[in-house]
Amino acid sequence: MAQSDSALSDQIFAVLRETATARGLPNDFYVEHGSIALEKERIFSKTWSGLGFASDIPEPGDAKPVDWLGVPLLMVRDQKGRVHVHHNVCSHRGRQLLDGPCRLKASIRCPYHSWNYGFDGALLGTPHIGGVNVHESEGFDRAANALRSVPSAVWCDVVFVNLSGDAGPFEDFIAPVMARWHKYWGGSGPDELRSGAGDTQTTLDVASNWKLAVENYCESYHLPFVHPDLNSFSRLEDHYEVFDDDGASFAGQGTRVYNLAEVAGTRLPRLESWPQALQREAEYLALYPNLLIGLQADHFFAVLLEPISEAHTREHVRLLFVGDGATDSAYAEAREKTLASWENVFSEDISMVEGMQRGRHSPAYQGGVFSPVMDGPTHHFHRWVARRLAPGDEPPEVLAG
Repeated sequence: MAQSDSALSDQIFAVLRETATARGLPNDFYVEHGSIALEKERIFSKTWSGLGFASDIPEPGDAKPVDWLGVPLLMVRDQKGRVHVHHNVCSHRGRQLLDGPCRLKASIRCPYHSWNYGFDGALLGTPHIGGVNVHESEGFDRAANALRSVPSAVWCDVVFVNLSGDAGPFEDFIAPVMARWHKYWGGSGPDELRSGAGDTQTTLDVASNWKLAVENYCESYHLPFVHPDLNSFSRLEDHYEVFDDDGASFAGQGTRVYNLAEVAGTRLPRLESWPQALQREAEYLALYPNLLIGLQADHFFAVLLEPISEAHTREHVRLLFVGDGATDSAYAEAREKTLASWENVFSEDISMVEGMQRGRHSPAYQGGVFSPVMDGPTHHFHRWVARRLAPGDEPPEVLAG
């Protein structure tokens, strides 16, 4: 970063103040070359981050390479249906193992010297390692040269990874969301959801920093000005703010009058445990760092933010539906209308976040301010980021404030 640690510390501490007097993150964290590398080290690697979708590798042997913040990884589904994530590099001479999505037969084979690995990463074969037709070498430890696996977990079709390997159990990470939404889907909601076909996904490229997409998603303040159609049936005054209990994992918003099904004319299966009295409620959480999720009685969506550069984010949008609603042709039109409705909302946001990205190049702006009433979730996210990007070893009591 271009600033001294002292100047940066002052700006970080300004973010950590109470919402009414706080400043936002400084411009450098949005425009400075190298800021993504810092975030990879201090944010994305150290927690559970969204990597991809399990439905992209639906059958045993299906594999897909993923470049994640410059780190080549691969996802593969084994014969028992389990998803594994490994570093996409051969332990022999460092050749990338997979160059594109594919269906493997029995192993992951390096195209360079044909070393091959099991779907679990175990090194299975080392052709000619000891000479022509000699496939073993005295003293060579296959176990020590297996693929380097990455801790991973699948939740609501999203494949999460923890690159550093020390973030703690995924169950602890996702527990606050499960607790928050237990009143809607009970304990079985995620198991009722199914990924659909091509009519349940889209991808958006946005010329902005990934953090601006999170900030925009967190709040409903902009609703009447940016989303007039949505505001016609889910007004600003019908929304409320959402925070996790410990301040460590999510913030967002909810609505008490969700009725997209009626507005769009769709009829889809609904989650079995969802109480009748709460059918019109819906909640939208930014699950830090890079997943935007929404839960309604008849569908769930996830927007996985892929930071391409400081000023380029790719948004991978997936919708999940209940049971047969995900794939049955009888619901195809309803799925298409639901996706189209969300595409419209997300597309309306693009010019706003791209405009904020351009604004971050102005020396007249350095973080801005927050409405203590309307910007709580946005400031919550700023504080979450600031605590992780503070230079040096800052006092724990300061960073916890």
